[in-house]
Amino acid sequence: MVPPRLVRRIVLAPLLIVIAVAVVVLFLPLALLAAAFGLGRLRALRLLRFALIWLVAETAALFMCLALWITSGFGGRLRTEPYQSRHYAIMEWYLGRLYRAAVSTLGLRIEVQEPDLTTAEQAARLARPVIVLSRHAGPGDSLLLVHHLLTVYHRRPRIVMKAALQLDPGLDVVTNRVPNVFIYPQRAGEKIYTEQIRRLAAGLGHDGALVIFPEGGNWTPGRWRRGIRRLERQGRADLAARARDMPHLLAPRPGGALAALAACPSADVIFVGHAGLDQLASVADVWRSLPMDHVVEARWWRVPAAGVPRTADHDAQVRWLYDWWARIDAWISQNTPQPVAPAEGPGPSPVDETLA
Repeated sequence: MVPPRLVRRIVLAPLLIVIAVAVVVLFLPLALLAAAFGLGRLRALRLLRFALIWLVAETAALFMCLALWITSGFGGRLRTEPYQSRHYAIMEWYLGRLYRAAVSTLGLRIEVQEPDLTTAEQAARLARPVIVLSRHAGPGDSLLLVHHLLTVYHRRPRIVMKAALQLDPGLDVVTNRVPNVFIYPQRAGEKIYTEQIRRLAAGLGHDGALVIFPEGGNWTPGRWRRGIRRLERQGRADLAARARDMPHLLAPRPGGALAALAACPSADVIFVGHAGLDQLASVADVWRSLPMDHVVEARWWRVPAAGVPRTADHDAQVRWLYDWWARIDAWISQNTPQPVAPAEGPGPSPVDETLA
């Protein structure tokens, strides 16, 4: 349950600042205490340093947002273009700090498979909006994806995300000041979200990126099985069989993705797969992996707007989405430390394997 916005502002945000100050003051004693232990002391020091950077960066982002709120006339001009740009700049700075901290302190290594583009080709890609349909697994995959969109492709991401992320004060303030959609699990079946996603997609500019995670949550064995049973209850034995052949991914929920495609016919589609973050599903997994000695592989596929079956009927569009999900699952099988046999199924449509 997410508290009302007023409660989050007067309780959670100040609480974060108090915790950040406490960690800064106690960092040296805590570091010495961690170093006093034999087993796991380096792991503790790495986590402590990362927590310090994270808390300081988030506190700084909160004060930046407070300054923008004051200079905007106490919130009166926050929705205007100059202030939207400044909030995206804060988001880019904050995620950049977290990414660099994860690389330097935790040993995180990420390799994104993408073709080399000339300056002219890159400029051409930025002339069109994109709809990003990504796998969702492991901690922080959405933050890494948004960081990549902001820093590499200079996009303005609009994200369909879980409402629980608003419990993080820094993310709460920034993401509520730029266009996004928050999904409340107890209301996930309501059509209101499809309409909100449609509006987000329709408002994309040439540098916009709408980010959707069609699986609706991180992969777990229980969710994987429930997704198959849901399709069987809906009378879609064909889709249930295809979902069963994709051991790495949850069955995609097509409603939001197809609504976005229809609302923004000029948008290219980018599919994102990654392998490695799913092995860090819990705090215990992260602790055991420190320092991280494996590379997180990511792959982006781009489908030009003309190659997206927007004029096809609903079932054909759903099959097209499942075709791509099968392709991502097969790629994950080939790039995971313990590969699983690739999924079978019809191949996806022709693709221009270039990015945004």
